[in-house]
Amino acid sequence: AQVSGPAAGLALLDGVDVAHRADAVRAHLLEEAGRAAEAREFYLRAAARTGSGPERRYLQAKADRLSGDPTT
Repeated sequence: AQVSGPAAGLALLDGVDVAHRADAVRAHLLEEAGRAAEAREFYLRAAARTGSGPERRYLQAKADRLSGDPTT
């Protein structure tokens, strides 16, 4: 994705489902592509699917940063 751009990375993720990690990668690539609302949805989905508390908080914070709410 870094060489070919976020759209190429997103295309590679189609059909891949490795729990929350694919959602987190998709969120990052969507964010890189300037698609913040979609990125936020996938960060939240990844946060809901992980079993790790620290990882959940990290992903939630990434989603909150994209919410457009300056208080988050």
